[in-house]
This record gives sequence, C-alpha cells and structure tokens, in this order.
Amino acid sequence: MFCQENGDGYTSDALNWRFSKMTRKAGIGHWHAHEGRHTAVSIMSDNGVTIEQIADLVGHRTTIVTRKVYRHQLKPVISTGATAMNTIFGNKKTA
Repeated sequence: MFCQENGDGYTSDALNWRFSKMTRKAGIGHWHAHEGRHTAVSIMSDNGVTIEQIADLVGHRTTIVTRKVYRHQLKPVISTGATAMNTIFGNKKTA
C-alpha cells in the first residue's frame, strides 16, 4: 500500500498518475504501478524462485495466473535474440 503524506491511501488512478509521472521523469516512459508487479515476478522467476513461491508471494491461490499472466521470462527471449544477432553480425573480420 502506498500512502499520501497524511496517511490516506491513494486511489488506483492517483497512484498510477504519480507513478507514471515518476517513470516519465526518470526517462523510461509511461508505466503503470501494476507493471512493477509483472516485472518483480519475472525477475524472481529468472533468478530461481519457484513458481509456487512466487504465486504465494503475490497472493495467487494457484500458479496458473502467475505463470500465464504475470511471468514473462526475459532471459530466454534476450538470449535467443542475442544469439541471432551474433550470427547475423558477429564474427565478421574487417579489413
């Protein structure tokens, strides 16, 4: 829960507005606060936390939603793309 200076909670619209303002100011574009949850799940998954532990941490009763909606495995996608780019552009000697 994120609170205002007076201790009251933010509405979801107010929280998203403030969060987006901060991400734009940081130069990373327009983000909603909820996207941080997806990112946290993906990072935990990529670093060996089991899907069962992640589901429990984020409050899901089963692993289905955690797996299908929240977890976006980044390393395999990045590795596949990097390997392809290396094949296309790498190992070429210049004169």
